[in-house]
Amino acid sequence: MGAAPAQMANSGLFEGYDTGSFYDEMFSAPGQPRAQYTKLFQKLATMAPAQFEERRKLADLSFLIQGITFTVYSDGRGTERLFPFDLIPRILPRSEWERIDRGLSQRVMALNLFLQDIYGPQRILRDRRIPRSLIYSCPHFRREVIGVEVPRGIHTHVCGIDLVRDSKTGEFCVLEDNVRTPSGVSYVLENRIVMTRTLPEAFQACEVLPVNHYPAELSRILRSLSPRGEDDAQIVLLTPGIYNSAYFEHSFLAQQMGIELVEGRDLVVDGGVVYMKTIRGLTRVDVIYRRMDDDFLDPLAFRADSILGVPGLMGAYRAGNVALANAVGNGVADDKAIYAYVPDFIRYYLGEEPVLRSVETYICAKPDDLSYVLSHLPELVVKAVGESGGYGMLIGPSSDSKRIEEFRERVRANPRNYIAQPVVPLSRVPSYDSVESSVGGRHVDLRPYCLYDGEKVTIVPGGLTRVALQRGSLVVNSSQGGGSKDTWVLRGED
Repeated sequence: MGAAPAQMANSGLFEGYDTGSFYDEMFSAPGQPRAQYTKLFQKLATMAPAQFEERRKLADLSFLIQGITFTVYSDGRGTERLFPFDLIPRILPRSEWERIDRGLSQRVMALNLFLQDIYGPQRILRDRRIPRSLIYSCPHFRREVIGVEVPRGIHTHVCGIDLVRDSKTGEFCVLEDNVRTPSGVSYVLENRIVMTRTLPEAFQACEVLPVNHYPAELSRILRSLSPRGEDDAQIVLLTPGIYNSAYFEHSFLAQQMGIELVEGRDLVVDGGVVYMKTIRGLTRVDVIYRRMDDDFLDPLAFRADSILGVPGLMGAYRAGNVALANAVGNGVADDKAIYAYVPDFIRYYLGEEPVLRSVETYICAKPDDLSYVLSHLPELVVKAVGESGGYGMLIGPSSDSKRIEEFRERVRANPRNYIAQPVVPLSRVPSYDSVESSVGGRHVDLRPYCLYDGEKVTIVPGGLTRVALQRGSLVVNSSQGGGSKDTWVLRGED
């Protein structure tokens, strides 16, 4: 699907809006909104920038009052910031969402089967569908849990799958899988509340599918994992503490699900059973929704210097006396080199063709791929396989020669640690620039949140749209200066 030529939309708030050379999700042509955006356009087009700015300030105030923040570690200060929120929503038609839903459900189930296999019979390795060396060299592959049977066979209880729309084709494709401890769903829920308060007329005009069922569905799945049965299930959310960048989300989800928010020091293992310390004594814990990486869970099994985890937790886990969500060892499926094989997982485990395309990926551990990447660094995006949040990444076309040469040496020194992909020309959505008091196109991605109960995948309609607030930037991560939008999936057909 071709993008509209660079021309101007000229109506109210959108006056002077440049549709640009990228796929514009709101406008099919200058001044002509796509069908799913028609009602929103009619509501916003007559709004003066000053009126919109007033609504935007109300939204910021709402976030401030509710303490909706995140922490940027890289700035050296560790201070909490308001999560940047753009008031112009992103809208997806129902028909397009249904395809995304099918593709994500397929992917989550295939990833779960892969994790079952790789920590069990390892059929996929015997059949040589993925190199054994790639698995065993992955730092997040946990030999400690080989042979451990997880409750109901579920490894991927909560997944955040990152999607991008390719400006060249107009189709959504998968950029990255997040099946360890994906974050951000609290912003999906809070963004929706803020939108309904600040732009109620526009929200009511567009029949939008709800997102507020997420905490109840997650609670149901966690309760089903209890080794003592659902009726007696004691569930806690394990957080690294107040200095973690996602602490707001941890406290928010615990409150929404009505479960205890605990740190490692609040738990103790005795006789292979996990207990929570309370003013009335010890209370047995059956299910832990953990929001910390494997390395810090148990100093007796992983990092001995961790003061965040619970000594003996892995022993209780192996004995089947406590369930962990997500399962230990999921990081092997997050490895960006393993990502390149997920379409093969879908074919191998499900016998189906992938619904959603993956981005072409060069695995630097392969000699031919390495040679190509080193010869084409200025054209590629290079990523460290275990990093997230936009760290450890080179965007070749926007990097100077010094940084390119620096990455060339990094890749040569440790090829297994890097993959490369062509630059995906991300679609854009109109976004409000408060400095210039105008609307401009900004690049976006999409992270839907998927919950798996062992039988079906439940996906919150829409998910978190992350937006690169800097003009021309392709980096949408909040840790790198990005923000978010509310994502509306329409109830009716477009």
